[in-house]
Amino acid sequence: QVQLVESGGGLVQAGGSLRLSCAASGRTLSNYVMGWFRQAPGKEREFVAAIRRMSGSIYYAYYADSVKGRFTISRDNAKNTVSLQMNKLKPDDTAVYYCAVAPQHSQRADQYDYWGQGTQVTVSS
Repeated sequence: QVQLVESGGGLVQAGGSLRLSCAASGRTLSNYVMGWFRQAPGKEREFVAAIRRMSGSIYYAYYADSVKGRFTISRDNAKNTVSLQMNKLKPDDTAVYYCAVAPQHSQRADQYDYWGQGTQVTVSS
């Protein structure tokens, strides 16, 4: 069983930055896809970013169009963590952000097997 714990959410003004972190335990996840989703009130959970290993120490990152160029996903396999650096935040980025793990890359939430409890990100205008 995999446990995921997010941290780093909070309140920030538009244009500011936040860094989310997710610590995993229970299994080594170096061969799994680690991703971030978000869910705003009244909306469906949506894909934000994901990262997977291509080969050796080469990783590939995927981003939703809405965050491309502003968010950066990274992972530290030695620490079993994944992070999301969020810059140039907008009020539309306000949501609960979830860390998730999947065996293969997908932008569909139902393809991810394990989820964290979520962390709130609020961006004020």
